[in-house]
Amino acid sequence: MGLAEPDTKIWVEPNDDPKKKLKYGWRLVDHENGHFTGVDTSVPNRALKAAFLAGKVPGFDGYDLVRPEVKYGENSRIDFLLSGAGLPDCYVEVKSVTLSRSAGLAEFPDSVTARGAKHLDELARVVQQGHRAVMLYLVQRTDCHTVTLAADIDPHYAERFKAAEGLEVMALDCLIDPNGVSVGKPLPFKHPQ
Repeated sequence: MGLAEPDTKIWVEPNDDPKKKLKYGWRLVDHENGHFTGVDTSVPNRALKAAFLAGKVPGFDGYDLVRPEVKYGENSRIDFLLSGAGLPDCYVEVKSVTLSRSAGLAEFPDSVTARGAKHLDELARVVQQGHRAVMLYLVQRTDCHTVTLAADIDPHYAERFKAAEGLEVMALDCLIDPNGVSVGKPLPFKHPQ
């Protein structure tokens, strides 16, 4: 939403995978003011996996086993299941955030997400079972410094978010340029009213 306007400068990457339909993949929006937005939805999990393995994500000290895409709940997969000696298992769901309708404010979601609401309910159940659960919003924009929910876009998601007792919320920014994307520093999360 708001990233595919006519005359927007974008960065694409050649794709030589014969299984892919297109010869190029859309990777970045160049806002031409020194800021970028990453639109490749596969990047957040790859960047986070590398950051987890390198011990560079604050708040996860002692978690030395990182397992991606583990089945759990009712026909779901968690983005990362982290384990560490003497620590409760930590279920981490990652959401890529690219929407910004106000300067400096990133919002999730940019459309209705029934799957996202389901993930919130699944994570709340994980907490009830004695595990740790984290909803991690990875902001793929270099022009935002705060994150919140777009409750007007998906009121049901916002409702399920508020109902998810014990769920930890974390937001991180990204370092983005045409050479790559990496996980940056924590951002404040503004809880919806």
